[in-house]
Amino acid sequence: MYGTITQYMGTAYTGAGISHKYDKLIASASQTFFLKCPPTNAISNVLNEATTHYLKRGYDVDRFMDPVQPDKTDAIYVKGPNLLILQASHPVALEPADIGGKHKVISFYDVYDEVKLVGQNGIIVEKLAESGIALGKALQSLAEAKDIHDDWEKVNIRRMMWEVHENKIASLKEELFGTIKLNKEAAVSHRLIGSLTSGGAQDFIPSITKRLERRILIKGLPGTGKSTLMKALGSEAEKRGFDVQYGWCGLDPAGVDLVIFPELSVCLLDATNPHVYDVEYPGDELLDLVHMCEEDAEAEKEISVIHEAYTEKMLDAAGYMQAYAQAENSMKATMDTAIMPSVFEKKSKILSELT
Repeated sequence: MYGTITQYMGTAYTGAGISHKYDKLIASASQTFFLKCPPTNAISNVLNEATTHYLKRGYDVDRFMDPVQPDKTDAIYVKGPNLLILQASHPVALEPADIGGKHKVISFYDVYDEVKLVGQNGIIVEKLAESGIALGKALQSLAEAKDIHDDWEKVNIRRMMWEVHENKIASLKEELFGTIKLNKEAAVSHRLIGSLTSGGAQDFIPSITKRLERRILIKGLPGTGKSTLMKALGSEAEKRGFDVQYGWCGLDPAGVDLVIFPELSVCLLDATNPHVYDVEYPGDELLDLVHMCEEDAEAEKEISVIHEAYTEKMLDAAGYMQAYAQAENSMKATMDTAIMPSVFEKKSKILSELT
């Protein structure tokens, strides 16, 4: 029987910089292979082949995608053997801390023809500089958008009926967990579910939640406690021994956008912009936090101005991300012309011989 694939985002571009959860994955993995290489598209194919190898052997695989090219794979996590294989040089440099133990390094730097690289050096350096400038501008725009979004939240925080919100959390705790307390320690995992990409905001919520029996879709305005509610339920589940998976996304890497309780086959997710979802499956239901926010004409006027400024900054960020992606893709394509196929194929086979 074939295993299943669940897709996540490998890294996320946020208002606080480039975010990832690889540190937590590395900590939970029984073995991690760090693939060291220059910027390249070729490693994605290697990881996809490794994914197929493990799926055919019945293992479930978490696949982590590149937000610059969401169809490219940056890492895979094989459940069962708890094996993590990741591109560990670009865009985030990750270093092994347990050499000789759980961490192993496979270097692909030696698969390049040095003569060809010298000939392409001018283009590579030019595109590397272009991508660095564009990325810097994209991250700056996202940081400014986050500051504006924080102001938006403050307006709504002032007019939220927090007692009603707290009562809702209490009722959900009772409904989901009752008096159950499992005689085990909770397994807690963290995944990125989406990011701003070269094509705009993108997430993998359908892939992540498709096998769950119940999805609670939270509708709410910025600052109305969507993340607070999910964190509170996650904390309660952990105390009771239920496994919890937290999903992180979007502008603020500190805000939870999804929480899954696998043993209950239940998730709660922020179903508002930039990942808008509505009732779609039989187990879907809406949780409306909007009505907990008191109407205020002055606040609405203030928000109108904030929303306009926020939208403009996010459009700027998206434009810079497109420029960054174009330069990155051009640089990777140029680098890949210098790969020696036979040497690369020999090195790649190491991964298919791990199990």
